[in-house]
Amino acid sequence: MLYYAIVFFVIALVAAVLGFGGIAAGAASIAKILFFIFVILFVVSLLFGALRR
Repeated sequence: MLYYAIVFFVIALVAAVLGFGGIAAGAASIAKILFFIFVILFVVSLLFGALRR
């Protein structure tokens, strides 16, 4: 999931450089959402891993 967040971030950067503001904003928002989902799942995974031991 972090991979897809990075891919959308790169797409947003390229679109911003080429002047496509709407596409850049959309890709950046998707990247932000995917990153926060990744962080939440990572923290949940750490908590469940700590509780099992």
